Amino acid sequence: MAETVTPEVDDTPAPASTRRERTGWYFYDWAMSAFSTTVITVFLGPFLTTVTELAAGCELGADTCGGYVHPLGIKVAAGSYFPYLVSLSVFLTVFVLPVIGAVADRSAHKKRLLAAAAFTGAAATVGMLFVTGERYLLGGALFLVANIAFGAGVVVYNSFLPQLGGPDDRDGISSRGWALGYLGGGLLLALNLVAVTMLGEEGNDQRTLDLARWSIVSAGLWWAAFTLVPLRWLREHPTAAALAGRGNVFTGGFRQLGRTLREIKAYPLTLFFLLAFLVYNDGIQTVIALASQYGTEELRLGQSTLIVTILLVQFLAVGGALLLGALAKRIGAWKTVLISLVLWTGVILAAFRLPAEAPLPFMVLGAGIGLVLGGSQALSRSLFSQLIPAGKEGEYYGFYEISDKGTSWLGPLAFGLVFQLTNSYRVGLVSLLIFFVVGFLLLLAVPIRRAIVAAGNTPPRVL
Repeated sequence: MAETVTPEVDDTPAPASTRRERTGWYFYDWAMSAFSTTVITVFLGPFLTTVTELAAGCELGADTCGGYVHPLGIKVAAGSYFPYLVSLSVFLTVFVLPVIGAVADRSAHKKRLLAAAAFTGAAATVGMLFVTGERYLLGGALFLVANIAFGAGVVVYNSFLPQLGGPDDRDGISSRGWALGYLGGGLLLALNLVAVTMLGEEGNDQRTLDLARWSIVSAGLWWAAFTLVPLRWLREHPTAAALAGRGNVFTGGFRQLGRTLREIKAYPLTLFFLLAFLVYNDGIQTVIALASQYGTEELRLGQSTLIVTILLVQFLAVGGALLLGALAKRIGAWKTVLISLVLWTGVILAAFRLPAEAPLPFMVLGAGIGLVLGGSQALSRSLFSQLIPAGKEGEYYGFYEISDKGTSWLGPLAFGLVFQLTNSYRVGLVSLLIFFVVGFLLLLAVPIRRAIVAAGNTPPRVL
């Protein structure tokens, strides 16, 4: 019988980080959250769906559209085009993000990688200015570039987290980053709300479409401008492989990724946690990405109602992230995330029963989402940081990011397929329940303290 080798626990204290450095790290969340909020959550779904419907021969402002478009000769319902795009972008990130993470681990200049990803994504977002008329293919291509670049930036950004604090500090650091991100995203969305309210005209659907386009562009400009703060304040924390400086960082990154894929089976509990996260967070990200489309197409709510609701979600998520972070300090991050998944299941059931053309119930549901949203995501991120072998933060966060910050794929695919088969957004919404139920059961089965020790790390006091 083969001898079982127990990995040694790494008792080396985390590198000291300054308050300025941690603030710089928080500010990238402030910068990039404009994309996930203004673009993904509110404007892009309805905007690109409208452009696609125009290409399918539907009239602007029509209540229903049964038309189809044919990208690359494939017959696609106009209402399914955006969910399918989200799924396609994530399919592509499966190949891109782990490589970006491996390169980041071997690079002594991670800030340059962060800058390249952020400015590429911001430029593609600003490029939506040219998505006019029936140019749904251009809009789809720009979205793919922006969303993949967004994911790449988050991989590099997250890889800094284990170097900013010890095991007992990361829940708080991660929660504060999410909170500031929601605050920044909410602030830009509030400015866009003012623009839509003041410049919009009742019954002028073309004006509404133009305002949505400019709101999307504003998110790209915001993203690029505020990325300058972390690029200035963050410090490089090169790994041993980066300091060795042998060979080309990109080819070395590919080779390192290959070794990691062969060795990852040595950390089965880390993989099991990752599987649980990929399942439940896919459901969370699908709700975020498709909420505005559900509100517009199924509940027939106006753009102003959607923006006010998302603003409510954003600003309550600031407090929600800090509140669940405080709860995690008392009972542990693992238990707190499990509680949040129970609450997410209730959110889906409540959303299914929402009446059409009733703004108030939609806003109340949004308030509930806000209280649970930030904490469940922030604590999942910090919990995963405890399960990563030292020196491989970028690679492992590359796998993690496959289902984080708007890069879900199974949920939108299920939603899009169910809609195409039933022509009902409500039935599509119910299909998301399985992600929260299965994700809860998988996470519950993870022996989290043993998983942290198996990865060679020191567990926090409470889990």
